[in-house]
Amino acid sequence: MEQHIELEHVKAAMKQAKERRMYERYQAIYLHLKGTPMTAIADILNRNRMTVSSYIHTYENGGLAALQLKHSSGAPTRLTKEQQDQLKQTVAYSVPHEVGFTAKHNWTLELIATYVEREWGHRYSLRGISKVMERLGLSYTKPTFTLAAADPEKQRQFAEMTFPDLKKLLNHENDHLLFEDESMIRDYQAIQKTWFLRGKQRIIPTTGKHRGVKLLATVDYRTGRIVWQEDEHTAETFLTFLQKVLSAYPAGSIVIVLDNARIHHAKLLQPFLEEQKGRLELVFLPPYSPQLNIVEGLWKWLKSSVINNVFYSTVTEIRLRVGQFIDEIMKHPHAIIDRLCVRL
Repeated sequence: MEQHIELEHVKAAMKQAKERRMYERYQAIYLHLKGTPMTAIADILNRNRMTVSSYIHTYENGGLAALQLKHSSGAPTRLTKEQQDQLKQTVAYSVPHEVGFTAKHNWTLELIATYVEREWGHRYSLRGISKVMERLGLSYTKPTFTLAAADPEKQRQFAEMTFPDLKKLLNHENDHLLFEDESMIRDYQAIQKTWFLRGKQRIIPTTGKHRGVKLLATVDYRTGRIVWQEDEHTAETFLTFLQKVLSAYPAGSIVIVLDNARIHHAKLLQPFLEEQKGRLELVFLPPYSPQLNIVEGLWKWLKSSVINNVFYSTVTEIRLRVGQFIDEIMKHPHAIIDRLCVRL
């Protein structure tokens, strides 16, 4: 009876976990209480046995509270809690001209420091105000576009209800939770800032033609495993890719989260999906919601690592570099999880 109560407490903690790493720790304890061998838990979590052992030892000595991640509070700030909240809201959700900085539409450290001094009389150096921004959870990042046709309410429902429910079903009703997407990798993708000689500009040669390779890939939310292939983006090739995914996961039920591309809804797929009912399920994202698909992060990672600021003279060379990139990152699945999966 006591073990049943423990299991229920751990299960409740798993449901409430907002961080991927905390969910993993609770999952390890849940499996341990269910009698799963430590080596099997390590395989399921894709962690080493020593890590799983430390989770269990910590739990046995201090309970669920001892498993909490420890975050450093950092150095104290001169701003009150209310002032910090106002500063965070202002920088995150207003542009400078809306709070009195005429013709200024982008926040810089200098502008933020000026705003703080104007509002509360505290002077900060640029380094000091940078540290304040870090403590408030703000970072200097490039904005991104969002699709105007997207439905924020459907996106919220997916992020707060649908996806958490899918995570809860892992190890219960669903054995594998994957995300899928397609992309086109061109011979020269984009020009981005890079280091070069002062006063000079790096020159990237190009033929002016647009050659490239088309890719399909899944990312395993729990293990970081990537299954991919180069192929055209058609219903036929998508069907072939689904068969490849099934071969890569010979046992257990699979849920694939993906967008609403036409090839994903093709009539050609229906007999196959009906045949695989109970083994394979497709869950569709809200329309126009690429930010909810973790494979989008894989494409950005790939492009920034091997495509941006580089020209490839042949498609064969692109294929080679793409393959090398994926082979290399798959040697470190935890890096894939930390970079792509923890944001959902």
